[in-house]
Amino acid sequence: PEISYSVNKVCQFLSSPLEDHWKAVKRILRYLQGTIHHGLLIKPAPINEPMPLIGFCDADWASDPDDRRSTSGACVYLGPNLVSWWAKKQTLVARSSAEAEYRSLAQVSAEILWIQSLLKELKVPTKVPQVFCDNLSAVSLAHNPVLHSRTKHMELDIFFVREKVINKSLVVTHVPAQDQWADILTKPLSTAKFLQLRDKLRVFDTLSLKGDY
Repeated sequence: PEISYSVNKVCQFLSSPLEDHWKAVKRILRYLQGTIHHGLLIKPAPINEPMPLIGFCDADWASDPDDRRSTSGACVYLGPNLVSWWAKKQTLVARSSAEAEYRSLAQVSAEILWIQSLLKELKVPTKVPQVFCDNLSAVSLAHNPVLHSRTKHMELDIFFVREKVINKSLVVTHVPAQDQWADILTKPLSTAKFLQLRDKLRVFDTLSLKGDY
């Protein structure tokens, strides 16, 4: 999952790659070669209580210099384990950072509710799903019953998430930007920040964990 953003970026130039794009691909391959023993850590969840279903969503507004489209990123955790993640370029140009973040919020909300319905069919109890977003405007839109004129072009996303929040089937919570785990899926980061968030995605060196698990 930690290379999702990089892979998403280079895949946008598949039709006509330049030398810089090939260099980026080779850098990704060098990273994979150097982390060949890394993998997702999957831990057993408690069986005597409903499992938490938690999502983190983020967006890098107008990050593409060519068409000014934003990049969405999200990760979903079932209990202690990462079960879904993505980094995607948005299909429309967002007029504000709040709109870009809200589109990411709507997408992860749909994903979480689908996972919850699947678990319900499998008779697996879950707690009320919770989504963490670092944009206060997007969080306010999810709770505010007033539809402002400047947000009418994104009505469907707003009503979808707000309906779930109102009927208490979803909780949308603000999280400080420094605690946004989906940051690694939307933008390039410093090495220290990248390694910190890679741990949050539950990606560890399997060789170093053998003594603990």
